Amino acid sequence: MLTALAGGVGAAKFLSGLVAVVDPASVTAIVNTADDDEFHGLRISPDLDSVTYTLAGAQNVAQGWGLAGETFATMDALDRYGVPTWFRLGDRDIATHLFRTQALAAGAPLSEVTARIAAAWGLATRLLPVTDDPLATRITVRRADGREETLRMQEWFVKERSESPVVAVGFAGAETATPGPGVLEAIAGAETVIVCPSNPVISIGPILAVPGVREALVARRDRVVGVSPIIAGAPVKGPADRLMDPLGIEVSCVGVARAYADFCSTLVIDSRDASRVAEVEAAGVRAVVADTLMTDSRIAAALARETLASVA
Repeated sequence: MLTALAGGVGAAKFLSGLVAVVDPASVTAIVNTADDDEFHGLRISPDLDSVTYTLAGAQNVAQGWGLAGETFATMDALDRYGVPTWFRLGDRDIATHLFRTQALAAGAPLSEVTARIAAAWGLATRLLPVTDDPLATRITVRRADGREETLRMQEWFVKERSESPVVAVGFAGAETATPGPGVLEAIAGAETVIVCPSNPVISIGPILAVPGVREALVARRDRVVGVSPIIAGAPVKGPADRLMDPLGIEVSCVGVARAYADFCSTLVIDSRDASRVAEVEAAGVRAVVADTLMTDSRIAAALARETLASVA
């Protein structure tokens, strides 16, 4: 059995490669929920949906999120009423959010609702929200006049396009959250635990912030392998650099190694970072060099094989 910590598009791509080289039913993905938010009365779970749609082969590859062939007639209609529509929801994607919102309102926990959504998409891979409890990334930014303001993650990432300078990042609800059903067991019972190439701060960070998760990983450190989302000093996609640097994390595979060193024994880094192997290993993490830029499904599958082989 394999367990992966996942959040964002990079994780979804990696998981699609992983299930191409192993039995999808042998994989459990523990997914970040701190990006979740409510728009137009609907509960949105961006990372859970990205993983679901990608594993189902239904994702919008060019856009990087949502469903292929999506339309936005509902959002366009809402514009008539002056409703803020900066967070765009596709017409078919809305069906997922309607189902989730109604099921949660009826008393089902997020883990149960997620399992039902995954089954409806025909997934054999098990998707586990890191927690059923409220968990929300909050990003404190500095305005031009020097004021500090705390934003919901989607406000900073989507509405402000990650442009406001970051001062701090926190995870509201983390202190009182408990790991979702099966989360700790999936880590403890896995042959290998993979930290997907996800944003270290806002995708992996919230997972680690749930009490008990980081400790469970530390106990399995020899079997934990990470894949760096940073290549040659820059993220492949997304604003990881705008978050890591202000928080004192070097924007490099070395910075990722240092951040993960207490729970991760091996880090897969890109061939363009081969010159930094010694620095990664100075952090106490074994470095494995591979092609980590997943430009197609073949490379994603090859990366998954090499990642698994690195802790064989």
